[in-house]
Amino acid sequence: MSATLNTLHTALSLAASGVPVLPLRAGKVPFGNCRTCAGNACGGRPNMKHVGPCCCPGVCHAWAAATTVSAVIASPAWGAAWRQAVCVGYHPGGAGLTVVDLDNAEAIAWAHGALPPTRTVPTTRGEHWIYRGAVRSVNAVRPGVDIKSTMSYARYLGPGVGTMAALPETVRALAVKGPSPARSAPRAVTVPVPVGGGQCRHRTPAYLARGIAMAEQRITEARSAIHATVYRTFLAVLSAHGRCGCLTDAHVARLFAAAQAKGETVRHCNDAWTNARTALGM
Repeated sequence: MSATLNTLHTALSLAASGVPVLPLRAGKVPFGNCRTCAGNACGGRPNMKHVGPCCCPGVCHAWAAATTVSAVIASPAWGAAWRQAVCVGYHPGGAGLTVVDLDNAEAIAWAHGALPPTRTVPTTRGEHWIYRGAVRSVNAVRPGVDIKSTMSYARYLGPGVGTMAALPETVRALAVKGPSPARSAPRAVTVPVPVGGGQCRHRTPAYLARGIAMAEQRITEARSAIHATVYRTFLAVLSAHGRCGCLTDAHVARLFAAAQAKGETVRHCNDAWTNARTALGM
């Protein structure tokens, strides 16, 4: 069985069990809106719980495209996406589920001490603990811990082992609490004062504004290699603007928001930013 047919078979099997699915492309991110729906021209509301009046037949509106309708999943409109897909994604909240994404050994150790046993699926770096019950999705509720449920997607990595338990109050409380203060925002931008008394070499603020806008656009329009694109973009911004003292937390927050809209976590954004600064000797 070809990779495409195997991926499609997995998607149809999940959909038949009531799990809304969607194809994920390189970088394990959803396919972007089609040209017809770009810029919300269709009236839909991407990344919102209700997509609105958009009736696009394609793999559109990111996670909100996830469906259990086999005729849609196997339709020609989705065919090109499945041929490009690297894996199957699913919308946990749409199936009444919550995925506690544990990204490292420390997070897994915390879960063993704080959460009841449930169905567990190994991931590249850690584990997914899957519970019955939906809650809002929040990244970085603890170091190395994300909650994926409503208005989010997770990568399907197999059926896992263990009996699925009801969503514990500990997870509900973390979702209400929101991101950990230590990781909810970009790290403060502290750059060396340049030679020349700290004077900005840019003649107009428009140069910086244009640079940030171009960086956001580069991240937003990336179709593959999202991690690498985010890092290279951060590197370019810091190289051009990181030594004059003009770059503010607001600018960095815009870049982080663009990266997270493409599926990056706050941790990945922080790592990419730190690595870019290190590479430039900042």
